[in-house]
Amino acid sequence: MMTPLWIVWISLTVVLILLLIYRGTLSMHEDAQIFLDDAESQFAKEQEELARKMDRLQPWVRVCGVGSALLIVVIAGMELYTHMAR
Repeated sequence: MMTPLWIVWISLTVVLILLLIYRGTLSMHEDAQIFLDDAESQFAKEQEELARKMDRLQPWVRVCGVGSALLIVVIAGMELYTHMAR
């Protein structure tokens, strides 16, 4: 029973780490400035697209983070229960 739980936890945690790395690379390209000139409107569009990508990514980061945390607590509880029952 423990091996499948460990595999699921490792998989979920790897996905979480990859999502965090991707979010970090997106945020490196994000600028904290306002573009007022029409010649720079392309930069504003790029920033809006980055913001949309990060907004779509955030729920997945939360789900994977909460899932990983809950699963490790369950695994630890099962291990503790197994060792206490012996």
